[in-house]
This record gives sequence, structure tokens and C-alpha cells, in this order.
Amino acid sequence: QVQLVESGGGSVHAGGSLNLSCAASGPTYSHRCMAWFRQAPGKEREWVALINEDGSAAYANSVKARFTISKDSVKNTLYLRMKSLKPEDTAMYYCASEQIVYCYSDTKYTYWGKGTQVTVSS
Repeated sequence: QVQLVESGGGSVHAGGSLNLSCAASGPTYSHRCMAWFRQAPGKEREWVALINEDGSAAYANSVKARFTISKDSVKNTLYLRMKSLKPEDTAMYYCASEQIVYCYSDTKYTYWGKGTQVTVSS
């Protein structure tokens, strides 16, 4: 059974940093590519970043140069390092995974975590 469990959310002031983690369990093929999404109150869920099996990564323009996605394949853990946080980064952050080797910003992910809240105050 595939399970994704996010952690590391919290409350910070603008300009601060947070590091999110997503522990993945289940068959390795179920998390060949992984991604972070976020959803703010009253807004649609948006894609934040993804990392493919070969380590290649992509970012939404809104977080580029501030967020870094990485993956520890031994620990089956996905990370999102966030710095220079802004109030508009406030959202529930979700981890997602898919069985395909290469994912894109519009990939429909099969597996999802329950999220971790990030709140950035001004």
C-alpha cells in the first residue's frame, strides 16, 4: 500500500525558511517521480515543484530560486527546502507521487499525502 506522509510545516515570519519532508512507503515504482503541490484557502491547488527518477527537477515560476526539491531514494523521502518565504506562500502543502519515470507540471498524480500547513506572517 502506498502512503505519503508530509511533515515539517509550521509558522514563520516573512523572509524565514522551512524544510518540508514527505516519507513514502509502498512499492518503489509508485514514487518514481514526486512533486509538491499547495493549496491556499479559497484557491485552487497549484503545482510547486517536481523531481524525476533521474534527479531532474522543475519549479513553478512563483517559487523558482527560493525553493529546492530533493529526494533521498534510500530513505524514500522527498524534501522541499523553502527560503525567503512570503505571506503568499501560506498554504497546505501536499506531496504527490506517480509511477511514471518523467512527470511534468500537468501530470495527474495517483498518490497523495494529507498535507502539512505552512503559514507565513508579514
